[in-house]
Order: sequence, then structure tokens, then C-alpha cells
Amino acid sequence: MNKITFDGGGATLTGNLFLPEGVERAPGVVVAGTWTSVKELMADRYAQRLAERGYAALSFDFTGFGESEGEPRDVENPARKVRDIHHAVGFLAAHPKVDGDRLGALGICAAAMYMADNAARDPRVKSLALVAPWLHDAAICESAYGGAEAVAEKIKTGREARSRYDETGEIDYVPVVSATDPHAAMPYDIDFYLNPARGGIPAWPNRFAVMAWPDWLTYDSIALAPQITQPTLLVHSEDAAIPDGARRFHAGLAGPGDILWTRGTQFDFYDTEPQVTVAVDTVAAHFGRTLR
Repeated sequence: MNKITFDGGGATLTGNLFLPEGVERAPGVVVAGTWTSVKELMADRYAQRLAERGYAALSFDFTGFGESEGEPRDVENPARKVRDIHHAVGFLAAHPKVDGDRLGALGICAAAMYMADNAARDPRVKSLALVAPWLHDAAICESAYGGAEAVAEKIKTGREARSRYDETGEIDYVPVVSATDPHAAMPYDIDFYLNPARGGIPAWPNRFAVMAWPDWLTYDSIALAPQITQPTLLVHSEDAAIPDGARRFHAGLAGPGDILWTRGTQFDFYDTEPQVTVAVDTVAAHFGRTLR
């Protein structure tokens, strides 16, 4: 693993580049994970596994997250994350150990939306893979967050928090995950995020900026599918998050698309076997077919 930095268009972003052994110029893959995540949560794991299978894989911290620069901190901003991915693709394309004509993108959970968004407008990305993809639109958000009124209330609260930030520079945070705080972005007892042996690591501060709700809840990733012509793979489970979003996204793709339906909960795909190996093997085979 090589620690690297690159320009994110206003902030210096920090990442980990995993290079395969004995390969002069390997196909490259940009990897990113769940909302609010840092690279150590799951992107590093997938990038390392892809490097073991012959790919130059880059995981990185988005602007304002982890080791990367940028303010405000820990704000889930879809447009900013898509921009960061675009710059990450540029870094890989220019790297001497990477074949810039063979570039893929892998998004896990929420990063599926951001990788798809970038792929829709970035012809340098020749292949797309989405693992346990969280793909939502307004209807799915209403279903996931308790109905139209609950979504509207979150948007209202988020806009108020944004106004306070604009006026004072202060950011209202709540936990991303909590078993006891009803204001948490995910008010549930989720072992992956709360267990220090899994995702509850010091590098991840478990905080959600309330002002992020409007951008998150009004983001329509299902509408991106008709703009994506690259061959696209989805690896998902009926027991993972919003499988209906994956089905609808797949049905709307402009280019060739495949879905592997396998077993496991959403969080199994982050760090648990056999789900991680099944996903990595399937993704590597997809890139092997499509990044020739």
C-alpha cells in the first residue's frame, strides 16, 4: 500500500493506492464506501483485495473526511463527493503504474450513487461495479425514512442547520449510528458501526452533519441509470438495503448490466465472509471482462 495525495479541486485529498505485484501497468479502479465513511471502514479492504487480483486500486477520503483536507468536516455532500471521484479518476489515469485506458469504478453502499453519477459524465470510466448498492430516489427515501412527512421534517431541520452554519460557522452534528439517540441518522443498534473490532474505529468519528439532510434526501440516483452506457455490475441481496432500488436502477441502464443476487445483510458486505470474497471475485471478473 502506498499513501498518496492528490488535488481534489480545492482541497488536498489523501488516499491509499494498492498496486499488484509484478504488473508494469495495471488496469485501475477507484473504490469508495458508505455514506460518512473513511477509507479504512471498507474501501481499503476492497481495494487491497482487487490489487491481489491484478488491479491498481485507489481508496481515499472524501473532502472534509478522514485524512483529507476540506471544510466543513464530515458533511455528506453528494455533489462534492462526485467531484472528488472525478479527481480520483484523474489521479489514477495519470499514474505511471496504471493503464489510463482501462479504468473502472467500484462503489459500496452509498458510493454506488456517487460512482454512478460520475460514470454518467466521465468517459474515462470504462466499467462500473456496485456492491450492496444504496440507490435511492424520492419514493425510496420516503419508504426508508418513515414517509413523506418525516422526510419533509428532516429537510426542514437540515435547512435550518445550514442557515445556522452560514450565519455562525457552527455545525450541528448528531451520531451517524446510535442505539440510544433518536436523533441519530441511523437510530439503530448496528454492530458494524458500533463495534470497535469492525467499523467503530478511531478514524471514523460517528457524526452526521444535520445540514446534509436536504442534499441527501433530494438526490435521485435512479434517474442516473439511463445516462450510464458503461457495462455495469450490481452485487446485492434481498436481505440487504433497498433491493428495489437496485432492481429499478438496473432496469433503467442504457448500457449492459448484470446483477448477482447473493445472500447476506447490508453490513455483511462491508467486512464479513463469505460476502466480501463473493463480491470481490465477482467484481474482479466483471472488470476482467470489461477492461480489456
